[in-house]
Amino acid sequence: TVMNYATIKPLDVANGEGIRVSLFVSGCTHHCPECFNSEAWDFAYGKPYTEETEKKILDLLGRKEVVGFSLLGGEPFEPSNQRVLVGLLEKIREKYPEKNVWCYTGYLYDKELKSESRARCEVTDRMLSMIDILVDGEFVAAKKNLRLRFRGSENQRIIDVKKTEMSGGIVLWDGLKEEKLH
Repeated sequence: TVMNYATIKPLDVANGEGIRVSLFVSGCTHHCPECFNSEAWDFAYGKPYTEETEKKILDLLGRKEVVGFSLLGGEPFEPSNQRVLVGLLEKIREKYPEKNVWCYTGYLYDKELKSESRARCEVTDRMLSMIDILVDGEFVAAKKNLRLRFRGSENQRIIDVKKTEMSGGIVLWDGLKEEKLH
């Protein structure tokens, strides 16, 4: 499977807690109006993801100040992207078990990733098992709020995947307690 990516941010503080390495993948079929990254809808946008790309990400994650990895797009949960990214996540988990993984998706965790949908494929559950925090839901321009932490619109949830899988109901990330919306 081939995948393209738009960019790698070696020191990102906008897309998850702490200093992170972020990978923005190409390809998205949601096409949300007013998307901040609409050029990445095209699966051919950017550069081909190769073994060198993977090595670069793993090297960047090795720095002490980096607390985790964030996966954005485009859409990481397009099935063709999942098939590439699951291998990267396995390597990150193996090499850096102490670092956390955040992922942004327009798909809904419960209704599309855990249930039959066009997003679900043979590696979806494996991929979810390696993600700590999933920011889910399409960007909705009418619900845009610049005061939100780590997401663009109020419909988007920041889900603690591990706690959600243990409890069987959606458990939101603890860090949201600090969010001041007024």
